[in-house]
Amino acid sequence: MLKRTPRLFKAHFLTLAGCTVMAAFFIFGPSTAESGWWEKGAELLKSPAGGSTKQALSSEEVGLGLKDALLVGSENVVSQLGRTDGFNLDPAIHIPLPEQLNSVKSLLGKVGMSSMLDDLELKLNRAAEVATPKAKELFTQAISEMTFEDVMNIYNGPDDAATRYFQDKMTPPLAREMQPVVEQSLAEVGAVQTYDSVMGEYRAIPFVPDVKADLTTYVVEKGMDGIFHYIAVEEAAIRQNPAKRTTELLQRVFGAK
Repeated sequence: MLKRTPRLFKAHFLTLAGCTVMAAFFIFGPSTAESGWWEKGAELLKSPAGGSTKQALSSEEVGLGLKDALLVGSENVVSQLGRTDGFNLDPAIHIPLPEQLNSVKSLLGKVGMSSMLDDLELKLNRAAEVATPKAKELFTQAISEMTFEDVMNIYNGPDDAATRYFQDKMTPPLAREMQPVVEQSLAEVGAVQTYDSVMGEYRAIPFVPDVKADLTTYVVEKGMDGIFHYIAVEEAAIRQNPAKRTTELLQRVFGAK
């Protein structure tokens, strides 16, 4: 009995080891030897709790999903604002006359010329509407240049995190890029000529104070305010409203939050 004990121990050990190897084979599959148990364990840890077979989102998917959301939002905003009356008939973003022209409108109104200021106000909105599609290209470029850190801060941030990012990081270069577009638009829609006519009539009135307005800078600022306003609206909607997630990637990324 004592001489056979080591053999029995060895047999039990080999049987146990064989079972362990077979169990590992059936759990991890034949590729375990190639990829390693650590990689397999990492893949299992990526799966959501509860035994779901759906893989957790990768950082790349989050980044692509967020950028997709911002592109969708930009396209929606451009479609909405870059058309006739996109600014003019929207009370949330309608561009009024510059404040310094209110006194001009008041004086000219007394001599029956206030309609000239109404026409100028309409053309300021028309200039913003014409310039809006050009802004989309700048937003698209900004989205493509976002770093991984930018993406994660926006993804995990509040509903207007991307809008704040654009306002903080992109307002100065956007303003520089939009300025020539707006300046050309003001000329094309006749705003410059109307302004010159208005100021000519105003200065013909004796003893009026000098008034100047930088229409280009004003329309750029107000136009960007309108764009950012609706970028924030679209961003919040995509985060909160499943119906706004118009692509499969958007549904996966924002449905996982």
